[in-house]
Amino acid sequence: MKVAMYLRVSTTKQEAENQELQLKEYCKKSNWEVYKVYPDIISGKEESRPQYDEMFLEAHQKKFDVVLFWSFDRFARSGTLFTLQKLKELENLGINWHSYTEPYISSVGPWKDVVISIFATVAKLEREHISERTKAGLDRIKETLKEGKGYTSKSGNKITQLGRPTIPEETIKQVLDYLKEGKLSYTQISEKVIYKIKHGAERHISPAQITQIKKKHLENGSQK
Repeated sequence: MKVAMYLRVSTTKQEAENQELQLKEYCKKSNWEVYKVYPDIISGKEESRPQYDEMFLEAHQKKFDVVLFWSFDRFARSGTLFTLQKLKELENLGINWHSYTEPYISSVGPWKDVVISIFATVAKLEREHISERTKAGLDRIKETLKEGKGYTSKSGNKITQLGRPTIPEETIKQVLDYLKEGKLSYTQISEKVIYKIKHGAERHISPAQITQIKKKHLENGSQK
């Protein structure tokens, strides 16, 4: 069985080498062949992990059978939800995963279903927490807009309304003309009709928006 060894340390190369020696010894005792070592010397908070990304690229190329990592916190990235998705990704590829220091965190042992269940529960709590924070943020923006004040995001963008930008009247008329002709599909109309949104950016009318325009202006009897 070919093994991909993933190492992530936040201090020195020496620490990575120490982990690598112990993981290789473990592979030897387990009669596993080391395919490749993927070492990232980087903070756990960093989003970019070149070796981590390369490992998953080669996982999709089916170059190894199992991913071995030092511990779950060394493998984890961007929270439990994202990490669970990555473990599921490996599983869907037919690739197992195993923690050296936490043998119960493994897809090759009897604890697999229990571990996945626990991770899924934690991930659900993370999703709910993110949803609550998002809702609270939107409520704060809505209150600011109600007071007639613009809201400035962290990136410096000025927000004056929430939701989709208003579709210009001339764009609605253009869509209605195409609909009345009946020669084009919604996808074809979407490709032809473009309107401007804030900051001068352009956007194609979407099939969903075309459906809404048809329902409001044609099916309800209005001929705007």
